[in-house]
Amino acid sequence: MATPRPRVGLFVTCLADMFRPEVAFASVKLLELAGFDVEVPRRQTCCGQPAFNSGDREDSAAIARQTIEAFDGFEYVVGPSGSCIGMLHHYPELFADNDPWHQRAVQLKARAFEITSFLSEHLDPQRLSGSFSGKVTYHDSCSGLRELGIKRQPRELLSNMPGVQLCEMEEAETCCGFGGTFCVKYPDISNRMVSNKSDNIRATGAELLLGGDLGCLLNMAGKLKRDGVSVEARHVVEVLADMLDTPPIGAEKRA
Repeated sequence: MATPRPRVGLFVTCLADMFRPEVAFASVKLLELAGFDVEVPRRQTCCGQPAFNSGDREDSAAIARQTIEAFDGFEYVVGPSGSCIGMLHHYPELFADNDPWHQRAVQLKARAFEITSFLSEHLDPQRLSGSFSGKVTYHDSCSGLRELGIKRQPRELLSNMPGVQLCEMEEAETCCGFGGTFCVKYPDISNRMVSNKSDNIRATGAELLLGGDLGCLLNMAGKLKRDGVSVEARHVVEVLADMLDTPPIGAEKRA
């Protein structure tokens, strides 16, 4: 009898669901290549980060309880966003130590991984055989980098793909200015930050901007387009999964 494959629950994220479903499909493909059965729990919603960052702990806790229940029974929970998975790691803070939900939150935290971090441990790099050939640059998102330690993992995965030439930008670790509600509260500061990022991206000579968080990528793709910079933007999993048949982020859909 064949040994059952480990089960992964995919945390889709709001932005993938609403703006870039290709990222979710690419994530499923990569996780299956790594040897996992992938399911998408229908009860999942937002991770709760907007409420949490705004100080609304009551709604944050309610969202956390729903998410914990939605992903019960999965050996791993994986998402294409350091920001959202980072929020799942904050769930224990929402409950008192003697609250049964606290221990369940701790258990979810131990099973929750950002996708490039997870793939770097579980995917045979020889299975990556994408068709992209050219110069790319990579933006490190704040949450993934500072909360989850994601830096080398996406770069190592990309290094195993023939034809991909990584051109590091200046200040790759600097915030793009999105920051969820930050860009709404402080639009002038946010625009200055993404302007700096746009300049640094252009200076690399890369034709493709990659990252691991759609919030950052939507922000930077919009700025690049407004500045007339012909650099396309994609989530890194789209390149890793060789799913490049759809337009890049911010581009119009083909007829």
